[in-house]
Amino acid sequence: MTGICTGRVAVVTGAGRGLGRAHALALAAEGARIVVNDLGTAIDGTGGATEPAERVVEEIRALGGEAVAHGGDIATTDGAASLVATALDAFGRLDTVVNNAGFLRDRMLVNLDEDDWDAVMRVHLKGHFLPLKHAAEYWRAEAKAGRTPQARVVNTSSGAGLLGSVGQGNYSAAKAGIVGLTLVAAAELGRYGVQVNAVAPAARTRMTEQTFAGTMAAPGEGRFDALAPENVSPLVVWLSSASCAGVSGRVFEAEGGRITVMEGWRPGPAVDKGARWSPAAAGEAALELLAAAATPQPVYRAR
Repeated sequence: MTGICTGRVAVVTGAGRGLGRAHALALAAEGARIVVNDLGTAIDGTGGATEPAERVVEEIRALGGEAVAHGGDIATTDGAASLVATALDAFGRLDTVVNNAGFLRDRMLVNLDEDDWDAVMRVHLKGHFLPLKHAAEYWRAEAKAGRTPQARVVNTSSGAGLLGSVGQGNYSAAKAGIVGLTLVAAAELGRYGVQVNAVAPAARTRMTEQTFAGTMAAPGEGRFDALAPENVSPLVVWLSSASCAGVSGRVFEAEGGRITVMEGWRPGPAVDKGARWSPAAAGEAALELLAAAATPQPVYRAR
């Protein structure tokens, strides 16, 4: 199997189903050797099984690719370290990390338990940080040894993290945190040959089918399935390859056939009095600035 990722080694977290599986298969089709990570948990993160990761490994091998399974918990130091070690042991190198693992525990804020907050933060935010950290340690050592890599990290945010989503305070906060982590990692790791970007996908997965069932139905036969997870993977593959040289610290939304560069917080209208405001005057100034500012986008809802 040859393509734009020929010779590269990629790890994909949460790759047993949905978007992660689609990414792993697409990367393999473009020549990458894959470490398929998945705990095999339920949609809320409970339980666990090795079968999902192993099935994807079998699919890749059946298509002529190379892959191994990893069942460690990447939201732990040992699990994330072993993920990197698995790539090095199996294939002798690591070029790309696709951070994708996650689950939902949706509640309105007044009903959101602390445990549900912590669990979602752990899998999404910590589960991005630790694989990135351990991979970056390897890439830094390579760069210091004179073998500067063409390394890539693709993180997974969400429209919920960029715009907010009613009933998903924990998930939205975690996905917004991933954007912040992406920007910092891109700035810190560029000197070691590492590029870090994020995608905000809209696709039909176990999570979205349950949360947004009314908008997630597949189209009729012969029609383009805009919400198929496979639509997101080509962009992820390109961001995982050496072909995207010079692209780092960016966030892309991907849905169906549409790719959008998302533009984050930028200074808008401003006024400087040159002295301290009174509360009333600060309020008047704020209202004038808001009248001149762009109207904010509505809270995210899956399409």
